[in-house]
Amino acid sequence: MTAAPARDRFLSLLAEAVAANAVVKVTLGKPCGADTTLRNIFVRPVALQAGPHLTFVWRHAARDVTKNLPPAEALARISALIGRDFLDAHLFTTTRQAQLETRPDGTARLSLKSAALVDNSSLSATPPPHDSAKAYLIPAASPWLRALGVTNDRGQPRAEQAAKFRQIQKFAELLQHLVAETFPTPGSPLRIADMGSGKGYLTFAVAALLGDRATVTGIEARSELVDLCNRTARESHLPNLRFLAGQIRPPEIENQKSGIENPLDVLIALHACDTATDDALAAGIAAGAALLVVAPCCQKEIRGQLTAPPVLADALRHGIFQERQAEFVTDALRAQLLDWAGYKTKVFEFIATEHTAKNLLIVGQRARAADAPDGPQAARVRAFARFYGIHTHRLATRLGFPL
Repeated sequence: MTAAPARDRFLSLLAEAVAANAVVKVTLGKPCGADTTLRNIFVRPVALQAGPHLTFVWRHAARDVTKNLPPAEALARISALIGRDFLDAHLFTTTRQAQLETRPDGTARLSLKSAALVDNSSLSATPPPHDSAKAYLIPAASPWLRALGVTNDRGQPRAEQAAKFRQIQKFAELLQHLVAETFPTPGSPLRIADMGSGKGYLTFAVAALLGDRATVTGIEARSELVDLCNRTARESHLPNLRFLAGQIRPPEIENQKSGIENPLDVLIALHACDTATDDALAAGIAAGAALLVVAPCCQKEIRGQLTAPPVLADALRHGIFQERQAEFVTDALRAQLLDWAGYKTKVFEFIATEHTAKNLLIVGQRARAADAPDGPQAARVRAFARFYGIHTHRLATRLGFPL
């Protein structure tokens, strides 16, 4: 089949499915465009206050970009991407699958499967609103969500906790992807620690998401929150979850004193303030964690050290730019130090800024041995620090890395 008829037929099927509210998802694969970091695009329907939209997730090598588009604009965007940036397109609807395969010589083939050959039993027939339990990895009716005040007695998100509910769902989605990517072969239960777990919203989500595949420990300094979370875990029948009273500690303090199992598989630290993020990362690395997931906040340590390069001096005389520059330099150094320590590092926003301003996620997946102290990666880290006049950084200190 030539490219044009096959492509036109695919786009026609897609438009019909969008009009009939029958789209489950669209995937674009086999990238062929100029952006070599782009891996694939996932598209799903979503019901917003402004009406039905399609959510696009551009998956790059080190970051994800999400954008909601109205149907007409979404169709035009997909049409422009097929054949230019991606060779393959796969449409899943409630009644069929359609796969468009474009060959390097310009010809294309369209394959169709009817409902009788497609298992759609787990797929929703219509784009659900954000508060629909069917739409989420973590059901809104989960007892622990109600006990922590996120949902009401009817299993619906409370209006004042809608942003928290969306954050929980997004984090669960991201973690599921990261765990599958980092630990592709199921084995013994994963050992997971959440340092600075607070009220435990996301710690519970991890335990509920992974079930008996993981043992999850939340570490929190406030004893009243530890008691609340342990009681909620028992009442919610989550035997794989426990909470311990403790601080986020640097690695030179014995890991067992922080409640961290050694070795550890996954280290999570979400919104640990300032250098507590560095202590958590260093503790996870010392415990041998293969996956590090942190959301930093209050990056204050290096602001006093920050020396503006001459070309930036006029801009950085403004306080707000100094603050943002300090956040950037702090987290960029963290990412580069993780690269040096042998981790494949990704940095991206894990939820829209209208839900929380603290939305940056730094992910490290262990890939190799650490670089030599005088190796090429180490030299790049020091050059970056020198450019901004940075002479001390908590994570570098904890890793024994002189800047």
